Amino acid sequence: MERKATHYLANLLQSCIDKKAHLSGKLLHARIFRIGLSTDTFLLNRLIEFYFKCKNMGYAHNLFHQMPHKNIYSWNAILTEYCKAGNLQNAHRLFSEMPERNIVSWNNLISALVRGRLEQQALDVYNEMIWEGLMPTHFTLASILSACGTLLNMESGRKCHTLIVKIGLDNNVYVSNALLSVYSKCGLVRDAVRLFEETQEPNEVTYTAMMSGFTQTDRVVEALEMFRLMCRQGICIDSVSLSSVLGVCTKGGCGESDQSDGSLRNALGKLAHGLAIKLGFESDLHLCNSLLDMYAKDGDMDSAEEVFANLPEMSVVSWNVMIAGYGQKCKSGKAIEYLQRMQSCGFEPDEVTYINMLTACVRSGDIEIGRQIFDCMACPGVSSWNGMLSGYFQIENHNEAIKLFREMQFQNVKPDRTTLAIILSSCAGMELLEAGKQVHAISQKAAFHEDIYVASGLIGMYSKCGKMDIADCIFKKISKQDTVCWNSMIAGLSLNSLDNEALAFFQQMRQSGMSPTQFSYATILSCCAKLSSLIHGKQIHAQIAKEGFVNDVYVGSALVDMYCKCGEVGEARQFFDIMSSKNTVTWNEMIHGYAQNGHGHEAVCLYRDMIESGEKPDKITFVAVLTACSHSGLVDTGVEIFESMQQDHGVEPVLDHYTSIIDALGRAGRFHEAELLVDKMPYKDDPIVWEVLLSSCRLHANVRLAKKAADELIRIDPLNSSPYVLLANIYTSLGRWDDVRTIREEMRDKQVAKDPGYSWIEYKRGVESFCGGG
Repeated sequence: MERKATHYLANLLQSCIDKKAHLSGKLLHARIFRIGLSTDTFLLNRLIEFYFKCKNMGYAHNLFHQMPHKNIYSWNAILTEYCKAGNLQNAHRLFSEMPERNIVSWNNLISALVRGRLEQQALDVYNEMIWEGLMPTHFTLASILSACGTLLNMESGRKCHTLIVKIGLDNNVYVSNALLSVYSKCGLVRDAVRLFEETQEPNEVTYTAMMSGFTQTDRVVEALEMFRLMCRQGICIDSVSLSSVLGVCTKGGCGESDQSDGSLRNALGKLAHGLAIKLGFESDLHLCNSLLDMYAKDGDMDSAEEVFANLPEMSVVSWNVMIAGYGQKCKSGKAIEYLQRMQSCGFEPDEVTYINMLTACVRSGDIEIGRQIFDCMACPGVSSWNGMLSGYFQIENHNEAIKLFREMQFQNVKPDRTTLAIILSSCAGMELLEAGKQVHAISQKAAFHEDIYVASGLIGMYSKCGKMDIADCIFKKISKQDTVCWNSMIAGLSLNSLDNEALAFFQQMRQSGMSPTQFSYATILSCCAKLSSLIHGKQIHAQIAKEGFVNDVYVGSALVDMYCKCGEVGEARQFFDIMSSKNTVTWNEMIHGYAQNGHGHEAVCLYRDMIESGEKPDKITFVAVLTACSHSGLVDTGVEIFESMQQDHGVEPVLDHYTSIIDALGRAGRFHEAELLVDKMPYKDDPIVWEVLLSSCRLHANVRLAKKAADELIRIDPLNSSPYVLLANIYTSLGRWDDVRTIREEMRDKQVAKDPGYSWIEYKRGVESFCGGG
C-alpha cells in the first residue's frame, strides 16, 4: 500500500515539476509529511528536483540537509544545481564530500568546469576519473575534447582518441565532431581530414569543423571546397555553417594579388549573403553579425552600413563590429559617431567596444582622443592597456608609454606578453637601460622571461642599449629558439656595428636548421653593404634566389643597396629593372646608389622616372637626388629640385636637404647663394652645414667665408678638430704659415686632438680594419 502511495505521489510531483506548479507542489509536500513519508528518499529526491525547478533554492537545500538517508541521486541533484548555476566552488566542495560518485557526478563537474572556462581543472578531474577506473560516456568525451581544443592540448586529445576507439565510440557523431574540432583547432589538418573521411554519417557540425580547420591554417580554397561538398551532399545548411563560410571569406588568402583577392572574397561573401536570405536566416542575429564582420573586415563599409540598417535587432556585438570596421579604415570620427549612437540607443559599451575605439584612434593617429576614451573606462582590462601603450609606441611617444606602464603597475593590472613586448620596445626606443632592466625583472616575476615573444623584446632592448653580451646570454637561455629570436640577435649585432659577427651568426642560424625570413635576409644584406663585402653579398643573393625571396620588395631593396655600396651600381640597376614590385625605398636605394658612385645624371633621370611612375617621393628621395646633383656638379638641376620639394610634392626641407644644396652651391663656388640660404634656414646651430661650407671654401680658397664657418663650428663645439684642420689646410695651400702656426697653437692650448683615420681590406676569411695615427 505504501509503495502504491509513493508511486502515486511521485507521479503528481512529476506533473508539478513539468508545469512548475509551485503551490500545488508545496501542498503535496505537506501531504507527504502528514501521511508519514517524510523519510522516503525517493520522494524527497523528487521534492528537491521540484524546488530547484521552481527556483526555490532555500527549500531544496534544507530538504537535502535534513534527509536522513541520502543516496547518490540526492547528492547528484544538489551537484547538478550548483553546476547549472556556475557555482563551481561549492560544486567542487560538494563533489569531494560525496560518499560515492557515479558517471553522472563526474560528467556534471567536468562539463561545468569547461563551461566556466576552467579547462585545465576539467582535464585534471577527467584524469582522476580515468585513474579511478570509470569509463567515460560520449557526454564526458564531448566536454573534455572541448577543453583540449581550447587549451590546444593535442597530447590529451590523442589520448582521448585512443580511448574512444578502444571503447567503441569512434562512430558516435558527437564524439567524432568534438575530436575533429580538436584536430582543427590545433592546426593538424591531415589528421582532421583522415578523421573526416572515416566519419560514417557526417552532419553540418562535421563540415563546419572541417571548414574551421582549413580556415585556421589559411587553406581557404579547401575550406570553400568543403562548403561546396556540403551543399552537394544535401547536408542541412544552418546559420552556424553560413557564419563559418563568412569567416572563410573574411580570412581570404586565395592566392591572388591583394586587390583581386579582396574582390574575390567580397564576391564570395555576397554569394553567402544571398544564400542566407534565400534560406530565411535574415533575422538570425549571430549570422547578421557575421555578415557585418565580413563586410567590415573586407573594408566594404557601405555594405556593412546597409546590413546594419536592416538588422531586425541589434546587440553590443553589432555596434562593436561597426566601430572596429571604421577603425580599420582609420576613420576615428565615424567610429566615435557609432559609439555615441550606441549609447543613445541604450546599449552599454563593453571592454571590446573601448578596445575597438582605442584601435580606431590609434590607427587614425588620434592618440589624445584615445587617451580620453581610455580614462573614461571604469576598470580597463589588460587588452585596453595594451591598446593605449601600442598607440604611444606607434607615434614614438615612448616617455608616455613608460609613464602609462608605471600607472598600470600601480593599478595592480598584471601585464601579459604583449604588454612586456611593447614596453621593452619603448625602452629600446629611448635607450633606457635601467627601465629595461626593471621590465626584465617584472617579466621574470610574471614567468614571461622564457616566452619567445618577450625574449625577443629583451634581446632588442639590450641590443639598442649596446649590451650585446646580455642579449647573447638571454638568447642562449631560450629553450626553443625561433626565427624571430635569431633575427633579433642578427639585427642587434648589425645595430652595434658587429657586422662580421652578424654574418657568422646568420650562418649558425642556417646550420641550426632555421629558415631565414625576409627580415633575416634584409638585415644580413645591410651588414654586407656596411662591410662593402661583395663576396658575402653575392652568396646571400644566391641563397635568396634559391629560397624564393627574390621578388620580395624589402629583400630586393636591400640587394640594390648592397650592390650600390659595394660599387657594383651596374648590377644594382640590372636587378632593379627586373624587380616585379618596387616601393619608395627601392627607388631611393637606387637613386642613392647612383649618387654614391658619382652617377649624377643617371640619379636625376631615375628620379624623374620615379615621378612619372606615380611613386611619391619622400624626404629620403630628395636627400639622394640632391646628393647626386652636388657630387656631379648639377647645381641648377639641384636648385630646381630643391625648390620643387615643397611647391610640387609637399615635402618640407630638413637639415639634410639644406646641407646637400649648400654643398652643391659651395662646390660650384656660388658662395653668395649659399650664404643667403644659410641665413634663412632654421638649422644655423647645426655643425654639419658649416662643415660642408668650410670644405667648399677650402676648394675655392674663400678665406673670408672659411673663417666665418670655422668660427661658427668652434662656437658650437670647441673641442672638434675638424674646423681647425680644414682652416689650417686652406692657409697651408695659400702659404700663410703664420696663420697655420696660430691655429696649431690654439689647438694645443685648448687640447684639441686630431681624430685618427681608418682603412680596411677584405679577404677570404673576413674583413680587417687598420687605424692610422693622427
